[in-house]
This record gives sequence, structure tokens and C-alpha cells, in this order.
Amino acid sequence: MKLRILTATEVKQAFPMAAAIAGMKSAYAQLSAGLAIAPLRTHMDITPHQGTTLVMPAFLPQDGALAVKVVSVFPHNAARGERVINGLVLVLDAETGRPSAILEGSALTAIRTGAGSGAATDLLARPDAHIVAILGSGVQARTQLEAVCTVRAVTEVRVFSPDQTHAATFATEMAGVGPIPPDVQAVADAATAVRDADIICTVTTSPTPVFNGRDLKPGAHINAIGSYQPTVQEIDAITVQRALLVVDSREGVLAETGDLIIPIQQGLITADHIQAELGEIVAGVKDGRTHPQQITLFKSVGTAVQDAIAGRMALANAAQMGLGTLLEL
Repeated sequence: MKLRILTATEVKQAFPMAAAIAGMKSAYAQLSAGLAIAPLRTHMDITPHQGTTLVMPAFLPQDGALAVKVVSVFPHNAARGERVINGLVLVLDAETGRPSAILEGSALTAIRTGAGSGAATDLLARPDAHIVAILGSGVQARTQLEAVCTVRAVTEVRVFSPDQTHAATFATEMAGVGPIPPDVQAVADAATAVRDADIICTVTTSPTPVFNGRDLKPGAHINAIGSYQPTVQEIDAITVQRALLVVDSREGVLAETGDLIIPIQQGLITADHIQAELGEIVAGVKDGRTHPQQITLFKSVGTAVQDAIAGRMALANAAQMGLGTLLEL
């Protein structure tokens, strides 16, 4: 039995963004239709080191995609000069259960998370959206920007991070890469980034809201991916109240994100404020944006179906391209 090992560089080669976006739409549709097996992920709080380790299994019968991801998020790694997110994805043969591949998980997670926002942007943002604000400047911010620029003709990008040096480096390195426009500027504060932006992506580890919902212009679309714990609120209640709210998984967001749990506890919204899962919009079961002035919000906590489809697609492409290292087990 042979096991294919893919490094981060090989994962990126085998899983291009446009294909990833299409894959995420399919996975979301299967999840919302009840076809996927994807139990809520297991959270382990590594309290002494203020980190979290997550275990995420999923099976997509239509695609024969079976995978388990183990990923750790340790925010203080940034100060050590190490990656905040580390992980591995184990791809299993859906017919036999045998291990088929191990993929570097940080790259796969960044691409599939960006692709999820790309899918949401394609379905919810105005067709003429062209100004993007990125709040955060880490690895995830890079794939968020690539994804939204893949589905919209973006002409201007503003990035804000509390670490201004990091934001400036991000702006320099991302300008003109692939579908990203040359005009990528680091700005001094979140308000400057958000005002007049058509698409906003929040990609932070902040436990408190990173921008004021009153600064959103009519017609804006927000992709919020940072909060995946009940006490962490990256998006303020004003934004949630103003927006047509679409989520990746009702079960997931109502169990995991303070972006919704906190305003629900405060009586500012109810669970019924969720208009749809993105998969319902993909399938045409629910409507998304209904008029140009509507503010739309995609709240994602991430779901293992994304990893399952990503792992299957990346492995199939890698095998065709001859990528990876084969080990005998």
C-alpha cells in the first residue's frame, strides 16, 4: 500500500483557486442537502499555551471524498516567528478506508477557506464590486484576497493590520500577483479600509470587533472567517443586524462563533436572522442578494466537508501531475 505525501508547495500546485471555488460550491450544496456526513469538530483548548487543536472528519458520498483534518491554531506563534495555523489532512479511500495521502494542512486550509469566501463572494457580492478591504495580513488573508479577485474584477485593495510593518509587507508582496490588481495599499486603520469598500474580508484572531458596522456602505459584502469560538466576536452586532446573513453551516455557527452567539445572548438578533446556508443558495433553494443596496454577510466557521473535497481534488491532481512523495506502508 502506497501513501502520497504532499508538501505545502505541492498542495498549492495541485489545488488552484478557481477549481477550489467550484469544489467548495459543490461541498456546501451537499452539506445543506443533508448528503454529507460531517460531525461538529472536536475542540481541544490547549490552555497553558493559549492554543486550540481541532479534529475534523467528513465524508461526501457524491464525490467519494473521505478525510480527517487535525489543525492547531496558536495565535502567540506569530510573536515567535512561527505559523499560527499548523495541520495535516489525512485522505482515506472511501471504498476501503485505507489511507491514501497526507497533505500539509496549513496550505490546504488557507486555500479552501479562501475558496469558501470566493464562492460566497461570487454568489452574494454585487457584480460591479471592485474595491476590497482585507482586515488581517497573515496566510489566510492572502488566499482570501486571491479568491475574491478570482470572482470579481477588483481594481483597488486596502489592507489593515495592527502590525503596520506586516501589512506593508503584505501589500508589497501581493500587488499584481495572479488576479490581484497592482493597487494594494496598507492603510492606517480599519475604518479607512472599510469605508466605500465593496468587499470586506475579516481574517484575524481578534476577540473583539475589528470594524464599526456603521462604516459599511450600502451594497457591501463581508466575508467573516476569524471567529470560531463562542467568546470571540470579530464582527460587531451592528454589522450582523444590518446584513442579509448567510452561513456555511447553521449548526456550526450557532455552536461555535461569538459573531452570532453573543448578539443572540444580548437579545439583538435571533437564530432566525440567518437567511440561508450558502449551499442552499448554490442549489437555488434560497435567495441571496435581492437588491444592489443590500449589505450581505457570509459568516463561516469552516466545515470538514471543505477539507474532504479539497483533499480529494488536490490528491487527484497531484497524482496526474506526478507530485508528492510515495511511501510504502
